[in-house]
Amino acid sequence: MKPIFTTALMLGLLSSTSAIAHNHCADGKTLTPGVLTVATGNPAYFPWVMDDDPASGAGFEAAVAYEVAKRMGFEKDAVVWTRATFDQSIQPGPKDFDFNLQQFSITEDREKVVDFSDPYYSAAMAVLVRKPTVEGGATAEVDSLKSLKWGVMAGTTALETVNDVIAPADTPLLYDDNVNVVEAMKANQIDAALFDLPTALYLSAVVLDDGAMLGQFPADRSENPDQFGMLMEEGSALKTCVNEALAEMTADGTLAAIEAQWLQETTGVPLIK
Repeated sequence: MKPIFTTALMLGLLSSTSAIAHNHCADGKTLTPGVLTVATGNPAYFPWVMDDDPASGAGFEAAVAYEVAKRMGFEKDAVVWTRATFDQSIQPGPKDFDFNLQQFSITEDREKVVDFSDPYYSAAMAVLVRKPTVEGGATAEVDSLKSLKWGVMAGTTALETVNDVIAPADTPLLYDDNVNVVEAMKANQIDAALFDLPTALYLSAVVLDDGAMLGQFPADRSENPDQFGMLMEEGSALKTCVNEALAEMTADGTLAAIEAQWLQETTGVPLIK
């Protein structure tokens, strides 16, 4: 009988067998010698951080932070968490953290005043529906999605995905912003909408009383996916160390395994077939 490997077991094996090639890479480069100070939001939300407790290492961004820290030569007890607002963090000037994970999209304008690591996450496009749609038989399969009535924010890459990948039977209805898309769903004018995964998770949990996540497309199905980077003070000496750690995590599959655990299994949002 073949052994059964779960994502958690895979992460453990990868972590235990992977050499820390960049041990002490960050010596003398952190705010506090021998300590890595990592920032997150206040509060920090599911599934990026579980139960608003980043020190637990539970949640996608918390898990990524600890794995990067380990590969930079910092054990878990040498990682200190702090809180910072989103708007405060993207302003120019000195930072009270070494890097910050808070779903910061990498943009040209932001890169003029802060530094970003290489991307640690490319946002998938996710299908948002209401529970009655799921109860009516909709599934995370392209053939099932074709029969739904779609609403899309005009001028976004989501429209291209709906038209080219899903190719629904009915022409999608276009709206000028996400709020109107959701209102149309509440009014039963549409069955489904396509958003980046973080937005869809928020709308499902907070805005729609009966929101449901039907499925997600892999990020490589999007022409220009939103990419998240670790934010650092402009000119940070840690940037090279962080990027080397991320490159290792990508090459050995650890980053993909963390994503699978926290953004697929934990959220229950399956990949669309």
